[in-house]
Amino acid sequence: MTDLSYPDVVQLAVPFFIAAIAIELAWIVIKGRGGRYETRDAVTSLIMGAGNVASGLVLGFVAYGFFMALWTLTPLDLGTGWWALLLCFVLDDLRYYWVHRFGHRIRWVWASHVNHHSSQHYNLTTALRQTWTGTFTFMMVVRAPLILLGFHPAMVLFCGGLNLIYQFWIHTEAIGKMPKWFEAVMNTPSHHRVHHGRNPRYLDSNYAGVFIVWDKLFGTFVPELDEEKPDFGLVHNIGSFNPIRVAFHEWVGIFRDVTQRGISMRDRLLYAVAPPGWSHDGSRGTSEEIQADHLRRHPEDRGTPGFKG
Repeated sequence: MTDLSYPDVVQLAVPFFIAAIAIELAWIVIKGRGGRYETRDAVTSLIMGAGNVASGLVLGFVAYGFFMALWTLTPLDLGTGWWALLLCFVLDDLRYYWVHRFGHRIRWVWASHVNHHSSQHYNLTTALRQTWTGTFTFMMVVRAPLILLGFHPAMVLFCGGLNLIYQFWIHTEAIGKMPKWFEAVMNTPSHHRVHHGRNPRYLDSNYAGVFIVWDKLFGTFVPELDEEKPDFGLVHNIGSFNPIRVAFHEWVGIFRDVTQRGISMRDRLLYAVAPPGWSHDGSRGTSEEIQADHLRRHPEDRGTPGFKG
């Protein structure tokens, strides 16, 4: 079978990330609009990004070893042609959509992803606020079909790197809306601002990495409304710039919930795998419950974007 190696495109893109952050910051300072930077928040995001790189260096062998084991099992090899690379990129973006959706609907996976949503600001440093614990979610298994179909693990990881690079630029308020044809197909700053909004209307929507068409296909697309600016952050913000707390607070929360006294084994399991906000006594609220409560108070919103009729 083909033996491949690709450059680490995310590492190569670091100078671009730094330059783009400097340009965005200058734009905000000069123009007085397009978002806001808060020093402690930005530093936390940068530390989270560095920690993500470090965790990849320490634990990356787990996923890669799993992928290479699968590669030895499959009789298929789609080769290195441009068409294979393009198809891999598109299918890996579909994979990203579902991993991202799982990350908002399964608390165990959310515990790793939540740190990315923990900033109450939305600028290019937010894109670097990445997980340290992704390996422990076991979401690597969602890439297994790609490898079994004949895409080399190195190609799959290369396409994943390109996906992450694309997503960097959409973490900004400095760009409004793109041309309609682009907004119709691609993920954009407008679409992704919605994803980071904690407004009831915007919860659990726009999971796309590169192609927003996945959200439109699977019914999770919500447009950004001019009359409702996204309010960034978590439904219940953690109020901390401590990177250790940002990285692990939800894992600690799961442990506390699972080990509390007086609940059934079923409840303990659901505290780990049910949607974030689930509780055995109804003392908290999932995104559906938050939206239902909003509609009880604002019935005029029923049937508008983000609220089902």
